[in-house]
Amino acid sequence: MGFRKWVHSIDFVLILIVMALLIIGLLILCSATVASVGAAQGKPYLYVKKQGIWMLVGLAFMVGMCSFDYHILGQYHRLIYIGTLLVLALVLLFGKDIAGTQGWFRIGPVGIQPAELAKIGVVISLAKHLEKKEHLDQMTDLISPFVLVGVPMLLILKQPDFGTAMVFIGVLFGMLFMAGACPRHLGVIAGIGVGVFGLAAFLSIREIVSILAPHQMGRILVFFDPYKYRTGAGWNVIQSMIAIGSGGLFGKGLFQGTQAQLNFLPAHHTDFIFSVVGEELGFLGAFTLLALYLLLLWRGLKIMILAKDDFGANLAAGVISMLLFHLVINIGMTLGIMPVTGIPLPFISYGGSSLLTNMAGVGLLLNVYMRRRKIMFQ
Repeated sequence: MGFRKWVHSIDFVLILIVMALLIIGLLILCSATVASVGAAQGKPYLYVKKQGIWMLVGLAFMVGMCSFDYHILGQYHRLIYIGTLLVLALVLLFGKDIAGTQGWFRIGPVGIQPAELAKIGVVISLAKHLEKKEHLDQMTDLISPFVLVGVPMLLILKQPDFGTAMVFIGVLFGMLFMAGACPRHLGVIAGIGVGVFGLAAFLSIREIVSILAPHQMGRILVFFDPYKYRTGAGWNVIQSMIAIGSGGLFGKGLFQGTQAQLNFLPAHHTDFIFSVVGEELGFLGAFTLLALYLLLLWRGLKIMILAKDDFGANLAAGVISMLLFHLVINIGMTLGIMPVTGIPLPFISYGGSSLLTNMAGVGLLLNVYMRRRKIMFQ
C-alpha cells in the first residue's frame, strides 16, 4: 500500500481532537499543580513533566495500536483475555498498596495500574466474543458476555477498586446495546443490579449485615447529603461545587482559581480536575471541553458505523462506551450528581495508566477506520 493512500486512510479529525484534549489537559494540569501539590514537593513542574512523558509514551501506544490489522487482535483474543486475568491476579499477590487499593506495580519511580490497561483487553475479548455469537435475542444469550466481563471485574473489586470495576459494567452494557441486544433485557438486568446494590447499601448502613466497606457506605451517604459530612467525606464534593460555581461565565483565569491554588480542593489534579476547568475557565471553558468530548464520541460512532465487519464495530463500541462512562461519572461527581468513585477524566486527569489506556483506545478507533474498506488493505 502506497504512503499517499495510507495517509488518506487516517482520521486526522480524530487525531486533532485528541491532540487538542492533550494540550488542554497539560495546560490545566500545569495550573492545578505548579503552585500547589508540585510546589509542596519542591518541584513545581514535576507533574507536568511526568504527564508530558506519559503523553509521548501514549502517542507511541496509539501509533502501535493502529500499525497492524486489528483482526490480528481477534486471532489472539483468548491469549489477551488470559493475560489480562493473569496480570490482575498477580497484582493482588505482588502489587503495591496505594490509597487503600492494592492495584499497582511499582517499577522504580514508575507506577502502573493493570486495572486500567485491562479495559482494553476486555474490550478486545468481548468484541470477538460478540462477533461469534449468532444472536442476542434471548436473556440467556447475555450470560456468557456477563461472565466474560464479570471475572476480571471481580478481580478488580478484590483490590478493592470499585470505580474502575464499574467501568467494565459500562463497557459491557454499551457493547451489548450496540451489538443488538434487546434494550428491555438490558434494562431489566440493570434494574435488578441497582436493586441489589441498593439493598446491600441499606443493610450495610443500618448495620444489619456488613456487605459494603465503610468508605463505600461513606460515599453513598455523602452523595445524598454532602453538607451533613462537610468536614469529612463530603469535603471534596462541596469544594468541587464551590469551585465550579465560582467560575461564572468566563472563569477566574488560569493559575487564579483559589480552590485549587490554595489546596482547598483535594485531588484537583486527578479525580477533580474538571473542577479546576470550571473555576479557572468558567462555563465557556467547560463547554468547550465538553464540545471536544462530544466530537470525539461522534467520530467514534462514525467509525463504528463505517467498520467493515462486526469485530471492528464492536471494538469501536467498546472504546466509545469506556470514554462515555468515564465522562458521565467523573463530571457528574464533580457536580455532586454522581457518587465519588475515583474515575479520572480522559486525557485531562494526571495519571499514566489511564492516559495509556485512552490512547490505546484511540489507536483502536484509528485502526478500524483505516481498514474500513477492504480495497485499502489487501
